[in-house]
Amino acid sequence: MKKTTAPLTFETALQELQALVAQLEVGNVSLSESLALFERGQSLVQACSALLEQAELRIVQVQSDKNEPARQQQLFIPD
Repeated sequence: MKKTTAPLTFETALQELQALVAQLEVGNVSLSESLALFERGQSLVQACSALLEQAELRIVQVQSDKNEPARQQQLFIPD
């Protein structure tokens, strides 16, 4: 049976990335393991980046939605 995993959150990815960096900084892992940790770290960096971009887009959308009625009111010129 295949195990399903929960979607990766920014906080979880960042925490895992910090742990990987700590392992690499200690330096008591083999070259092969270091490369595997580095590759996983790169994957986590990409995931964090994508999650931050999604959050930024959401903020822009919320701000835009919030300001839309005000913009429409400013553009309305009564006869």
